[in-house]
Amino acid sequence: MQPSPRIVDRVIDAALAEDLGAGDITSRAVIPVGARFAGVIEAREPLVLAGLEIARLVFTRLAPEMTWQPLAFDGDHLTAGATLARLEGPARRLLSAERTALNLLQHLSGIATLTAAYVERIAGTGAVLLDTRKTIPGLRELAKYATRMGGAQNHRLRLDDGVLVKDNHLAVCGSVTEALRRARAAGLTDIEVECDNLDQVREALEAGAPRLLLDNMDNATLRRAVEMARGRAATEASGGVNLETIRGIAETGVEFISVGRITQSAPAVDIGLDWTALDQPSRA
Repeated sequence: MQPSPRIVDRVIDAALAEDLGAGDITSRAVIPVGARFAGVIEAREPLVLAGLEIARLVFTRLAPEMTWQPLAFDGDHLTAGATLARLEGPARRLLSAERTALNLLQHLSGIATLTAAYVERIAGTGAVLLDTRKTIPGLRELAKYATRMGGAQNHRLRLDDGVLVKDNHLAVCGSVTEALRRARAAGLTDIEVECDNLDQVREALEAGAPRLLLDNMDNATLRRAVEMARGRAATEASGGVNLETIRGIAETGVEFISVGRITQSAPAVDIGLDWTALDQPSRA
């Protein structure tokens, strides 16, 4: 499922406004009015693609008459040198859109690529990789789309998209039991409770929590928590998860593993746009 068109339009509008300012003074100065260019978008390193259609929308925002030929699809695992798309249109406007289109494409493909690396590390364990709300403000829906392209599942999109009672909620309420009581009294269901230790796991299970977020536990403690919760609550591990640790975490038997790094600090991948000159009329 593609991100919401409303959200995509908002992001593109903001990104183009940020980059264009009063206009592309360089292209206006050096590119003749009627010049046209053809170009290819290429992967310059191995990557998992995400955001190609969003890049197209950026270009068409400034050059609606351009032609576009996609040669890959979001979710594809590509090698260095793979051609993602070909485009042709008015040179000034396409050049003005280039940076914004590539910024979004590189960022989203970076998220998908890092996500896929995490998914690969836990293959065969039965554990499911989840994303989090640790995203760049304004880009969350796009970032969570990119994690899906990399093979993860989405955790809650917004604060109204699920119930997660975290440590600071517990500190204010006073206990796991009281937090669950208040959540149920408010009519909430499918409640997940963060647990930092086995005492909290035991209390959450006794209070009937259907899902536990096991936060920053070592693997031995995780394994014990999973055993305690088996058949009673779903388990999710969080905290201290990286490419080196995730396999061991998955092998504890935990059902889900949430990783903030895949959206919070994924490096952009190297994607380039190489232009081929077509007819270039002289300046009038």
